[in-house]
Amino acid sequence: MHRLIALLLSSLLLAACATRPVAPAVELPALRLAPAALGHELAVQQRLVFRFGTQVRELDALLEVDAAEVRLAVQAMGRTGVRLQWDGQSLMEQRAAWLPDAVRSERVLDDVQFSLWPADAVRAVLPAGWELHEAGDVRELRRDGRAWLVRERTSATTLQVRNRADGYDLTIESVAGGAPSP
Repeated sequence: MHRLIALLLSSLLLAACATRPVAPAVELPALRLAPAALGHELAVQQRLVFRFGTQVRELDALLEVDAAEVRLAVQAMGRTGVRLQWDGQSLMEQRAAWLPDAVRSERVLDDVQFSLWPADAVRAVLPAGWELHEAGDVRELRRDGRAWLVRERTSATTLQVRNRADGYDLTIESVAGGAPSP
């Protein structure tokens, strides 16, 4: 859960910090996994640190997952920027007026699911040409042998996500609710 929250927040933070100057080298695949595919309930609070070039932003996130729904709220300086709800069929979003258009809820959901959902669930929805590779504490989403999205567990409570397609890094630190699940 902590990873999911961190990934969501980093995606939001990336979009909020800067607009991508050039199109990404590759479009990451949409995952859209069922909430129940996580395999357990989750409720976590996380601190997200997003890095895009020289920009650094910190966000707070609350993530809840049960068999029916994924719920995520991302806050900056005590103000809620976005609330997401995913029931396995539709993604609902409530956005603050100050949140940049570049913050894409679909990417946030995909980053969370890539980071937290079981590898077999992620592999089952990958389009042709994409593969998920795991070795120890590192998970990579690859295409043509190149890792475009990487998640690494750096401690019991911290995940590091590198989105090479969109050019940002995200550090997700669990601050309450226990350590993130694999």
